Amino acid sequence: MTSEARENGLSSTPLTWLYVPGDRPARVEKALAAGADVVLVDLEDAVAPDGKEYARAAVVELLSTPVPVPVHVRVNHLDGPWGAHDVAALVGLPHLSGLRLPKSRGPEDVRRAAVACGGAPIPELYPILECPLGVERAFEVATAHPAVRGVALGESDLRAALGVRGDAGLDHARGRVVLAAGAAGLAPPAQSVYPDVRDEEGLAASCRHGRDLGFFGRAAIHPRQLAVIEHAWRPGGAEVAAADEVLSAAAEDGGAFALPDGRFVDAALVAVARRTKALAERLGVG
Repeated sequence: MTSEARENGLSSTPLTWLYVPGDRPARVEKALAAGADVVLVDLEDAVAPDGKEYARAAVVELLSTPVPVPVHVRVNHLDGPWGAHDVAALVGLPHLSGLRLPKSRGPEDVRRAAVACGGAPIPELYPILECPLGVERAFEVATAHPAVRGVALGESDLRAALGVRGDAGLDHARGRVVLAAGAAGLAPPAQSVYPDVRDEEGLAASCRHGRDLGFFGRAAIHPRQLAVIEHAWRPGGAEVAAADEVLSAAAEDGGAFALPDGRFVDAALVAVARRTKALAERLGVG
């Protein structure tokens, strides 16, 4: 992905993604009005086995009519009794924006999902890497099919599989997924959910760390988390001013050069400044 493509991509890449259980239609309606860039309707972990069929039918009804924001659906894994039925029921619906593929272990899982679409147009696919093998094969997953538009990291299952206790123990896996997305020409992945909906300070600190690692935006499990996530990626005034200074000087100079305060500027730093300005304009930062 070129710097220009990355800049243009961030101007439209979703920043906030809100999960909501598929078997709770009233909650889904509230989620659609909560202000998230994308609503993620879950048919997998958030739905008990005896509610799977009802949840699927409710989502089919929802996506048969216009919705105010893009809706992605996390289907059940194709190894189980519900996954293939989920995909078959959802593909072709006029207002489905994407399928989230849980527990993706390798490119074969992505290709199985594409085959499960039958003759219907394949929607955008977003594999979720939740096990060590999936993370190790992140680039293969990211390039498994032309319909893949992004990858995500499922930290809860991965944490359990690895026996990771401290949060820093997941940073290697996080970096692998960010790198795989970039190498595959995909948009930067969104961070995994932060499970404590009352700990807004912890969420903010975690988001800042995720931004430093190269993530863009985050999935939420409660509407109250959305504003915290957006604020974490909102460029500050000093950051925007620094980007303006770099871009102004680059317009006059061209190649690599030094600013009056001694900072060295090259094409890579100019690209970063452009991304900062694009995000600031998108979020209404002056």
